[in-house]
Amino acid sequence: MPARSLDDLFKLPLDEFTAARNALAAKLKKAGQADRAGEVKALSKPPLPAWAVNQLFWRHRKAFDTLLATGEAFRKAQAAQLAGKRSDLRGALESRREALSTLTRLAADLLREAGHTPGPDVMRRVTTTLEALASSGTHPDAPAAGRLTSDVEAPGFEALAALVPQVGRASTHTAEPRVLAFRNTKPSGAHKKKLSPEEARRQEAAEQRAQRAAAKAAVHEAEKALRDARKVAERAEAALKKAAANAKDADKAKAEIEARYEKLTAAADAARQNARRIASEAEDAAQAVEDAERALEKAKLATETQSHRGR
Repeated sequence: MPARSLDDLFKLPLDEFTAARNALAAKLKKAGQADRAGEVKALSKPPLPAWAVNQLFWRHRKAFDTLLATGEAFRKAQAAQLAGKRSDLRGALESRREALSTLTRLAADLLREAGHTPGPDVMRRVTTTLEALASSGTHPDAPAAGRLTSDVEAPGFEALAALVPQVGRASTHTAEPRVLAFRNTKPSGAHKKKLSPEEARRQEAAEQRAQRAAAKAAVHEAEKALRDARKVAERAEAALKKAAANAKDADKAKAEIEARYEKLTAAADAARQNARRIASEAEDAAQAVEDAERALEKAKLATETQSHRGR
């Protein structure tokens, strides 16, 4: 299947998608590519938000690539911070927000140009899909940007938690081992020759006891290190879960604010239209008063003229 033909399908206006898809499928079938024709025929018509994101990919690639790059930088900064390393997490987050804001404005413009209304729900779904694409980046399982046939949900806590080393999971970080080294309590060869067999046995038994004690101490130290690591990982997981919940609440609040803004905008438009109507009616009333005054003046003048003639 020519990739260019399939790409062109997703670049079309939304109301032309179905007919173009069916025509492409028929063309492929006629060319003897029945399997590919079936794949094309099965493509769903994108909902309006997904269509808008596809247009951003094809028509504003530089801004779209910037979003993916800032998403990748944010993931790296977040992973570094969770690993205890220094990173500019705030700067990475701000860069991603700016890229997302730019694409959101461009999406609203594209929708208006195509005769669609960029309402709060549509824009919320556009933003959510863009955030999801930024989070998944260039991962092999990431949705195909530019060929979306549905909205894409932002990754949940499970996906975000993958950045945190899980409790009980082997870590790839090589830490300095906190194990006590065994002490060499064996006497030199010259000294051993002076010991009797009984003394040698006692000496060996003492060495074995010392080694067992050192081994127990090493195990105790390792267990303590493991407990500390688990506590750190649990605190990190809890913090990440709370951050994800806060982000969800913030998105909800944002959607509510956008809905209120839309209503207030509509109310302001209605008020302006009403003010213009009232102003027009006031002008008409003023003109009517002026006309009536002229008519009255004319009538008075005619009455006075008739009175003079009667005399």
